[in-house]
Amino acid sequence: MASATVRRSAVVGAVLLSLLAVPAHAVPRASTASEADTTSAGTLPKPDLTGLRSVLRTALEQGAPGAMARIDSGGTVRLAAAGVADRETERAIGNTDRFRIGSVTKIFTSTVLLQLVDEKKLTLDSSVNRHLPGLLPDSRITVRHVLSHRSGLYDYTGEMFARTVPGFEAVRTKVFTPRQLVDQSLRRPPTHTPGAVYSYSNTNFVIAGMLVEKLTGRSVGTEYQNRIITPLQLRDTFYVHPATEIPGRHARGYLTPDQTGGALVDATRQTASWAQSAGALISSTRDLNTFLTALLGGRLTSVAQLAQMQRWVPAGSNQSYGLGLRRRSLSCGVSVYGHTGAVQGYYTFAFTTKHGGRSLSALATTSNNGTVLNTMLGTLESAFCGKRTKATRGSVTPLERHEDLAPQITLD
Repeated sequence: MASATVRRSAVVGAVLLSLLAVPAHAVPRASTASEADTTSAGTLPKPDLTGLRSVLRTALEQGAPGAMARIDSGGTVRLAAAGVADRETERAIGNTDRFRIGSVTKIFTSTVLLQLVDEKKLTLDSSVNRHLPGLLPDSRITVRHVLSHRSGLYDYTGEMFARTVPGFEAVRTKVFTPRQLVDQSLRRPPTHTPGAVYSYSNTNFVIAGMLVEKLTGRSVGTEYQNRIITPLQLRDTFYVHPATEIPGRHARGYLTPDQTGGALVDATRQTASWAQSAGALISSTRDLNTFLTALLGGRLTSVAQLAQMQRWVPAGSNQSYGLGLRRRSLSCGVSVYGHTGAVQGYYTFAFTTKHGGRSLSALATTSNNGTVLNTMLGTLESAFCGKRTKATRGSVTPLERHEDLAPQITLD
C-alpha cells in the first residue's frame, strides 16, 4: 500500500482501518479567519486519533458495515476508515467514497437563502406566504421560523416512516412535488404557535427549497451548483434528484429493519424525493469539510447573515439551533457548528469550530440503529477534545432520536 506524506502519515489495515495525514485541499480564500480556533482554556488540543479509530471500530461491532471520518485542521488532513463500502464485493470503505448526507443538506439550503437575503430578494422576517401566496394556512409563519424549525408545521416524515422498511420501500422510487410534501404536513394540525419553540420538521426545509426556486426562477439543484459547489470546487457534491444513483465511487448504505436480527436492506438506490432540499444531497467527507470551513470562515455569506445564522434557540441537551445550523457543546467546553444527517442507510456528522479552523465529517453506513448513531457522536469528542475525554461506548451525552430526518427510524 502506497502513502504520501507532507507532515506525517500512517496507514493501518486497508479494510478495517486507515489513517493518514496529507495536504489539505486548497480553495480560494476570501477571509482572514485564523485557523487556530481556541477553547476557553486556550488552543484546541490535538485530535485523538486512537479514540477516533476506536469509535469507528465500535460502530462496526454495533452493526454498521462501514464507517469513516476526516479531520481538516491547520493545513493537515487526517483520515480514518473501518469496514467495507459494499457488503457484496467487500471493497474497503475510504474517504474518497461519496454518500448521501441527509439533513446536512439543510445547511446548504439555508446558505443559499441567506445569500438571497444579502441580495435583498427577501427578508428573514417576511411571511412565507408573501413569496409563496396561499401555501400556508397561517401567514404569521416567517422565513426565519422555517429556517429555525419554529414554524409549528408538522413533520410529514413521522407518518411516512412509522414502519421503517415498508415505509422506505413505498417511497424508494417515488417522485414527489414539494407541494405534495407540504400538503402531507398540512393534513395534521400545527404542533405549536409560530415562533413559540423549536420543533424539528423536514417540512420547513422543503418550503425553504420552494422559496429558493420561486425567488431565483431556477431549480434548487442549480442554485446549489452555482452558489456553493462550483465556487468551492466541490468535486463530490451532487443534487441528482429525482435520479436514483450516486455518481462515481460511493459507499453503499444499509437500512436496519425494525425487527431485531432482521437482514440489512441496501437502501443506496432511491430518489430521495421525500427529502429534497431537506436532505437529498450527495457529498464526501472532503467536500463537507471544505464547505463548513468556508461557511464559518465567512466566505459564503455576509458577516451580517452569518450572524443571523447563529442566532440560537434551545434545541435539546447541549444543543441549540440557528438558521439551518446546529451548535453542539462538547464535554471539554468546545462548541462546534454543523449538522447531523440521517437518510436511509447513512448517518452523517459534519461539524466545525467557530471560525472554521478545524472541521470533522464522519459517516456510518447504516441507519435506524440508535446505538451506532450515539457511538458516532464520539467522533466529535475525539476530533475536537483530544484525549481529555473518553469518547466511546456511551461516555458522551446521547443524541436525541427526534432531531433529524425520518424521526421515527433514525436519530435525527
